[in-house]
Amino acid sequence: MKKVVVFTGSGISAESGIKTFRDHDGLWENYKIEEVATPQAWIRDPGTVLSFYNMCRKEVIQARPNAAHIALADLETYFKVQIITQNIDDLHERAGSSNVLHLHGEITKARSSADASLIYPIQGWEMQEGALCPKGSLLRPHIVWFGEMVPMLPIAAELVSDADIFIVIGTSLAVYPAASLVDYAPYDCLKFLIDPSESVHIPGVEIIRSNAGTGVPLLVERLLAMDLN
Repeated sequence: MKKVVVFTGSGISAESGIKTFRDHDGLWENYKIEEVATPQAWIRDPGTVLSFYNMCRKEVIQARPNAAHIALADLETYFKVQIITQNIDDLHERAGSSNVLHLHGEITKARSSADASLIYPIQGWEMQEGALCPKGSLLRPHIVWFGEMVPMLPIAAELVSDADIFIVIGTSLAVYPAASLVDYAPYDCLKFLIDPSESVHIPGVEIIRSNAGTGVPLLVERLLAMDLN
């Protein structure tokens, strides 16, 4: 069974109504990154940080997977599919994808401030200030903040290096270090990028100029029709 590795960014979730920090009409409009998305902000004002992520979590819970998420989940019937996502939502999982690696953490979970390996699900949308993990340490959002290492990146690079087909969806590949993942794809693997922008050009990568909700189902149909043996 051929291995398909899919790298997704904010563009795929935007079609489910989840705004990013680049949007001018979402939650980020009223906050600076330094106030809610850095380790320093957490130390300085955990209440504001938690309030922001509680609102983000509520938005995620209310969102629903779109046609792109569902098409990728359906692809598992015919291929070995690995999702690598920059997104902190759980829309891939709710659509039915079995193998999802989150580079930047998960909004629906909290982790120990003392031991990053201690990760716990959050019930509902609200995380309380001062909440402790079962071992007694302070809980924080399970998010990789600006200025922190991306611990899942080496694992993601290894997964990409083993791909037969590599698909990039909903990211401009402009933000590093995650954007470097495309460099790990084998030279002879099929490479696709689904993006509506006319300005994106990557050597060796076929660009499908479409939004995710339209482009992903079309690409899935195309892959199913190809003789890849």
